[in-house]
Amino acid sequence: MTQYKEFLKKLKRNTGAKISLALLGVLCFFALFAPFIAPFDPTQIFDGQLKLPPFWLDGGEFKFLLGTDDLGRDQLSRLIYGARVSLGVGALVVILALSVGLVLGVISGYAGGWVDSLIMRIVDVLMSMPSILLAIVIVSILGPSLINGVIAVSVMALPAFIRIVRASVMAEKHALYVVAGQNFGASHLRQVFINILPNVAAPIIVQATLGFSDGILNIAALGFLGLGAQAPTSEWGTMLADARSYIETAPWLVTMPGVCILIAVLTFNILGDGLRDILDPKLR
Repeated sequence: MTQYKEFLKKLKRNTGAKISLALLGVLCFFALFAPFIAPFDPTQIFDGQLKLPPFWLDGGEFKFLLGTDDLGRDQLSRLIYGARVSLGVGALVVILALSVGLVLGVISGYAGGWVDSLIMRIVDVLMSMPSILLAIVIVSILGPSLINGVIAVSVMALPAFIRIVRASVMAEKHALYVVAGQNFGASHLRQVFINILPNVAAPIIVQATLGFSDGILNIAALGFLGLGAQAPTSEWGTMLADARSYIETAPWLVTMPGVCILIAVLTFNILGDGLRDILDPKLR
């Protein structure tokens, strides 16, 4: 309880973390309540309302606050539903990468020896490839879709999780309380799950937060290349790809989803930096 109160006290002092949490709350609110907030269905097409500008520009209408796309669909509704997709895939990427990375990182750091060498050589191979190229290869093999894009981005994120977990476990397994537990006959499972993991949670939480932003950004990149979410799914990267032909004639079609991606990625990056400052024991 004391540590929890100390965490909240430091969180209140960290302006960046507070702002990012507020922005994250807004994004989650839009994502969770998209069907009630969005003025229209994101796939609904309005005949004769193609590429309308936002309401504050000439030719805009209050009915479509942020205008319409090249097919006559409401841009605001698609952006709101896009928040649901982008935050959802970011969460899936973190869950998959963290689950696999945690297992492999713990095995590598705790077991050591040839097991550690084998896992780290696999990590080295993954890190030697350009990330986006690796994702494109995986999606090309599995087929373009949102789920396959999530799998590809999760593979991209694996090396960072494995290395952080491994380094934290290796540093912690030689601590006196771990050695004492070993001398008293504590099992390996108890050592890992009771003695070690709770004390290395801080860097893992920070990496998971930053993994959210990487996941959103990389899924958007795959969507822009046509390898992620497929039409008519409202996803910010796919919306960018659909609007790139109109970057000069209707620049708002590109600007709006780009700003949404910027805000989401910046929110998680600032939150990750704030959590790192709060949880880093060297700064306590």
